[in-house]
Amino acid sequence: MRPPYPYPGGRRVIPEPKRPSDPAQVPPVRSARLDLVSLSAAFLAASLAGQTDDSAAEIGAALPPDWPGGSPPILEIRLAGLAADPYARPWLLRAMIVRTPERRLVGHVAYHGPPDSDRTVEVGYTVKPAYRRRGYASEAVAALLRWAVTEHAVVRRRASVSPGNLASLGVIGKLEFVHTGVQWDDIDGKELVFHLDLRDPPGPD
Repeated sequence: MRPPYPYPGGRRVIPEPKRPSDPAQVPPVRSARLDLVSLSAAFLAASLAGQTDDSAAEIGAALPPDWPGGSPPILEIRLAGLAADPYARPWLLRAMIVRTPERRLVGHVAYHGPPDSDRTVEVGYTVKPAYRRRGYASEAVAALLRWAVTEHAVVRRRASVSPGNLASLGVIGKLEFVHTGVQWDDIDGKELVFHLDLRDPPGPD
């Protein structure tokens, strides 16, 4: 496959990842059905405080009736991450917002942080139960992977999945991640580790 970066003289040229000039202004990543909207500290704080009307207004989309449901731990982690480095915001939590028939949050997707020294990022995602089995996770992850490759020169992507999470394993398989190992997570226990190396970004939606 054609590599997504130039190789003059047979050497790979990989620019540094871009940093936003204004961390408060992060454009959404769009796919066929979804807007992946970066979640601000104001959204995260309002959600954790149970102020769902303020949260919905912040992203311009309806929220699930039980929001934030089981999401508070990840919201707290990402709020702390924004406080530590506001410029990391493009890599942190994004709402999966379906555009039609009405704008509605159906899940969230994120990298665990900006690329590391090896230009690797790790992706994670959740689709709310009422919206599963509609292909939203695969669509969101593929769109975010393309954004990381074409906009920020990421060269390797990583994912870790519980062996019993068949839906997530299906998403990882569809996107052609390769199983490379096993790890132990203090919260989730045993996880299978997958990688996807530099290549053309995932196919069209």
